[in-house]
Amino acid sequence: MLDKNKVKLGIAPIAWTNDDMPDLGAENTFEQCVSEMALAGYTGCEVGNKYPKDPETLHRYLDIRGLEICNQWFSSFLISKPYEETEKAFIEQCRFLKAMGAKIIGASEQSYSIQGTDKPVFEEKYVMNDREWDLLCDGLNRLGRVAKDFGISLTFHHHMGTVVQTADEIDRMMAGTDPEYFSLLFDSGHLAYCGQDYLAVLKKYVGRVKHVHLKDIRPDVVQKVKDEHLSFLQGVRAGAFTVPGDGAIDFAPIFDILASAGYSGYVLVEAEQDPAIANPFEYAVKARNYIREKAGI
Repeated sequence: MLDKNKVKLGIAPIAWTNDDMPDLGAENTFEQCVSEMALAGYTGCEVGNKYPKDPETLHRYLDIRGLEICNQWFSSFLISKPYEETEKAFIEQCRFLKAMGAKIIGASEQSYSIQGTDKPVFEEKYVMNDREWDLLCDGLNRLGRVAKDFGISLTFHHHMGTVVQTADEIDRMMAGTDPEYFSLLFDSGHLAYCGQDYLAVLKKYVGRVKHVHLKDIRPDVVQKVKDEHLSFLQGVRAGAFTVPGDGAIDFAPIFDILASAGYSGYVLVEAEQDPAIANPFEYAVKARNYIREKAGI
């Protein structure tokens, strides 16, 4: 069981409105989203595309609901653009997160990413060469130092369709980065999606994990994505992802590994689905009940 004094539970707004496909959940308002998060029993959330950009305004909406920002996605382009361009945007986002009291920023390398394209996600993922690996790891170490100056930890979100997707790619990235400045955002769903041993990855790096996404999968839909050569976004629309307790992943061993390592920080429910099919509030409650039972928080 997780230590409720050290571990907090959050949820991502992507279940209400999808950042990559804004037509999914276009009818759901920001206030509905954060109100239902709080009503379902969550205390943290990440940042969605309908959130107010002004920290003072956002605080007003969140504070009254007992919510806080615990992380925000950041798109880096360290292997395809000058480092300075990525750093400039990174500093701006760190300023925003510091104003919101957040302690984590979650980067994903988006150079050559196919996650937002119509390319088949299992066939056309970009593979980096040695020079690009050096650029990525060096850039991440530099960004990590910047984040640390803001009192924020840089974590990395391995993700389907991006240059860091597999366990081997995670291994190389972790070997090339400095633990003082760089940590892992562990996402169960993305590793399960591409057939990787997510428990082995978590066991190996749990000491460097500072943020956790609890994401489940529907294996029959993932198989359909493979068989029909679908894109990542087509898979999302088809229902490849779901919340903990509704898919194929047994999260009890994940919680055990985190508990044994004394994990401290947020675990966050994240499952992008079509909200017209999977009612966000209903699924948020389903996940909340499952996590209470399996993790004790």
